[in-house]
Amino acid sequence: MKEIPIRSLSTAATSLRLSDEFDIRSIERVLDGKDMVQALHRHDHYFLLVVTKGEGTHECDFRPHAIQAHSMYTMRPGQVHRLDLKAGSTGYILQFKADFLATHEQGARLVLRRAGHMEVFNAGAERHDELMVLLDRIARELASQEQRQMHIVRAYLSAFLADLVLRAPAVTLANGGNGYAQERLEELLELIEARVYDTKEVAAYAELMHLSTFQLNAVAKAGTGRTCSELINDQIILEAKRYLLATTDQVNQVADRLGYDDVSYFIRFFKKHTGHTPEGFRQKSA
Repeated sequence: MKEIPIRSLSTAATSLRLSDEFDIRSIERVLDGKDMVQALHRHDHYFLLVVTKGEGTHECDFRPHAIQAHSMYTMRPGQVHRLDLKAGSTGYILQFKADFLATHEQGARLVLRRAGHMEVFNAGAERHDELMVLLDRIARELASQEQRQMHIVRAYLSAFLADLVLRAPAVTLANGGNGYAQERLEELLELIEARVYDTKEVAAYAELMHLSTFQLNAVAKAGTGRTCSELINDQIILEAKRYLLATTDQVNQVADRLGYDDVSYFIRFFKKHTGHTPEGFRQKSA
């Protein structure tokens, strides 16, 4: 079986990095006067594309987003994406691992979770300029090439993410709701994403979150309009699509990755939810 190509910070080429857990580069330096065209891949870290001006397309988990000025595009570890960025674009590429921040603190975990689910956010020219001040400071501190400056970089990054999240909540509750419901929904989505390969029962997620299945479904419905079972199925289909389009795995290998011993059942499941067989979907999307 072939793995989806994974890009790691520890092997990324950059002249600024002082840590294998954090990196920031100007888009101008990365492009060096040329277009960037990337094939499907995933990262083992958070990825933020902060565009001051530019053109192109950022496709995240098969959802295409046109590159626009004063916009930010986020991707959390494990998501599959490809990037087509035109020469002349400006801004920053920001990459970091969760452990770079103080994720033992509940507030930091919540900010990181919400930032990771934003996917795209247009700040507008004025707000974008204010946020860029923090990124400019991060780049300057890192350019000093002094290890002791990393605690300042970490503080600026935390401030940047917190400011971003406060102005663009990651998940909007379908029926209003409160902060607690929002937090539980984000926790549920994170759990499903991490465990869906071997955990597909609603009751198992309810137990992990110390809720009844009724309470868990209420959280899911309030936040997304979908049941917990539907969210689990959505994640299974997404993972299947990732492997079908980003690798040359056979259908039975994809089924095995997702915890299905019966490939025929997996094919029926996939067709029920997409209208195509796995191989038909791959051919249609090629």
